[in-house]
Amino acid sequence: MFDIQEIRSQFTILNREVNGKPLVYLDNAATSQKPDSVLKIWNEYYTELNANVHRGIHTLSQLATEEMELSRRKIQKFINAKHDFEVIFTKGTTEGLNLIAYILTQKLKKDDEIIISYLEHHSNIVPWQLLCERTGAKLRVIPIDQNGILQLNYLDEFLSEKTKVVSVNQVSNALGIVNPIEEIIARTRKNSDAYIVIDGAQSAPHFEIDVQKMDCDFFVFSGHKMYAPMGTGILYGKQAILEELPPFHGGGEMIATCSFDGTTYAGLPFKYEAGTPNVGGNIALGAAVDFIERTGRQNIQNHENALLEYAQKKLLELYGIKIYGEKAKRTGVVSFNLEGVGISSDVGMILDKMGIAVRTGHHCTQPIMDFFNIAGTVRASFAVYNTFEEIDKLVEGVQKAQRMLG
Repeated sequence: MFDIQEIRSQFTILNREVNGKPLVYLDNAATSQKPDSVLKIWNEYYTELNANVHRGIHTLSQLATEEMELSRRKIQKFINAKHDFEVIFTKGTTEGLNLIAYILTQKLKKDDEIIISYLEHHSNIVPWQLLCERTGAKLRVIPIDQNGILQLNYLDEFLSEKTKVVSVNQVSNALGIVNPIEEIIARTRKNSDAYIVIDGAQSAPHFEIDVQKMDCDFFVFSGHKMYAPMGTGILYGKQAILEELPPFHGGGEMIATCSFDGTTYAGLPFKYEAGTPNVGGNIALGAAVDFIERTGRQNIQNHENALLEYAQKKLLELYGIKIYGEKAKRTGVVSFNLEGVGISSDVGMILDKMGIAVRTGHHCTQPIMDFFNIAGTVRASFAVYNTFEEIDKLVEGVQKAQRMLG
């Protein structure tokens, strides 16, 4: 039984007011709110278990280690990784993508090629540009059409023996478009030996992930977008690939032996987890997985898709609303502008006065905005705790913005 009020009761922050109005939080693509069960686990770590992991023989260190490794196993199951040691704790999607781009440096040379798409977040563009600068490789970009849909005939055209990396997101953070990842991976496998990297920042919170079925080489996502604390994230990589590639950071935990004559590296996952990790956050990430599993991933997906359909219908009933990616398959996001209003932040400020939190601007996807010849959009993004009544308030706020700015 899906009980929205019971779900909302688990998020204390939803009881607060903003500018004297009940909070309507529609900025979940930027970060989600955290259920009390996750905050409780995070707090318990610092009040009852606080100790460094893996290094201590004392009780608190042993208990903290057990809890963090239990979280790793929960995440392994959550994404269906073959082994728990293929699950690497990171600070988030951005660190995961930078890690991959760095450790692949030795695998690329001048005039090799990296394929990304027009729909990428800056964190899936800049690390590859930096890799190109280091190696002399070239970046190729899959274009989109006016609906924001990837033109995959260009992928077929781009793929060759020069292709060393294909890195795309599963869901666009700016538009909510769901990309055909299985098809992209199948076409890539057929025509090249490239490493396949999937940015799952906007997919992991919304629907089931199966990295083995997907057959990607790397999959990255952030904890804070899926009800966990900020500063948490996951890099999944296939065992054979991670074992072959070099470390990212050097320091404690990632060594097997260290002397002034040389260093040997620890096995997975510790080879890629140098230094003291975010232990409390990583344990709480496991609690966020528990929350998602209790709620039911299919329940979450069904509810959020219903919210998206309702929001798009209601907004399109208004005069002068442009929704980007309207005809594409989408999840969790409606990104729009008001006719005659050139600055999306003006709309956002009016909505904020009504207690409605949305994101405005380019959403760290300036190439998308350049394609549509706009400075930015108003983005409302949904989570499991949002309601149809909150969408009605959003539409009311947009109508007010139209009156004030039109």
